[in-house]
Amino acid sequence: MDERLNYAPCGYLSITHEGIVADVNQTFLEMMGYRLEDVAMKHFEVMMSKANKLIFHSHFYPQLNLDGHVEELFIRLKNSRGESMPFILNGRKTEREGREWLDCVLVQVGKRIDYETELRLANKQIEKAYWEKDQALAELQHIHAEIERKQTELMEINAVLLELSNTDKLTGLKNRRFFQEKLEEQLKEYSQTRIPFSLFLIDIDHFKRVNDTWGHAYGDEVLFDVASILKAHAREGETVARYGGEEFVMILPETEVKGARVNAERLRISAGKRAA
Repeated sequence: MDERLNYAPCGYLSITHEGIVADVNQTFLEMMGYRLEDVAMKHFEVMMSKANKLIFHSHFYPQLNLDGHVEELFIRLKNSRGESMPFILNGRKTEREGREWLDCVLVQVGKRIDYETELRLANKQIEKAYWEKDQALAELQHIHAEIERKQTELMEINAVLLELSNTDKLTGLKNRRFFQEKLEEQLKEYSQTRIPFSLFLIDIDHFKRVNDTWGHAYGDEVLFDVASILKAHAREGETVARYGGEEFVMILPETEVKGARVNAERLRISAGKRAA
C-alpha cells in the first residue's frame, strides 16, 4: 500500500465483494486499536453490531450494486475494546486484475457528534431560558396589571373617602372643612385677579324651638329641606356647605353685592314658600 494512503488522515479498507477485508491502512488500525492480523482476511461485518449489519445489508450493498458507489453512510464499528465508534463511510466499486473490489474510506465523526450533542444541549438550554424568560415576562406583566388594577381601586377608594371626608352626612352638602379650603382658594384668587365674589352666611330662625317642640328628628328634616333648597338654587361653580348646626354658607364666584342681594332674596322667598 502506498505510504501516503497508509497514513492518510482517514481509515481505508479494501474488501472483496463477499465482504472480506483484503487491505487496511494503518490509520484505521490505530483508530480502532486493532493489529493487522485482527482485521485482514476477516469479514468486515465482525466489527458491526446486529443493527449496523442490517443497515449495511439494506443500504450499502444495494446502493453499490445500483450506482457503483455509496456516499456519507453513517455507521458504527466496534473497536478492540468493544466500544462503538461512529464513522461516515464512502464506498466505491472497482475492478482490479479482473476482480471486483469495494474500496471504503471511513472518517471518524465522534468529535462531530459530541459537538452536535453539545450544540443540541445548548439549543435546548437557550430555548428553556427563552421560555423561562417569556414565563417571567408574562408573570411580570400579570403582576404589573394587578398592581395597576389595585392602584385604580385604591384611587377610587381614596376618591370616595375624600368625598366622604368633605361631605356632611345629614344634608349631603359639603362640610365646614371643605368650605374653609374653598374660601382660602377664593381669597387667593381674588388677591391675584381682583375679581369680586360674594359670601352668604345663612341661619335658620328659631331652629332651637323646632327641636324642642317637635324633636330632633323633625329638626333633621328641616335641615335637609333647607339644604335641598340651597343646592337646587346654586349655580354652577358655586359652593354650598353646612357650616355647623343650623348654619349654612355659600360662595358665589364673580358676584358683586348687587347680584348677591338678588340671589339672597330669591333663596329667602323659596325657603319661605317651602316652609308655608
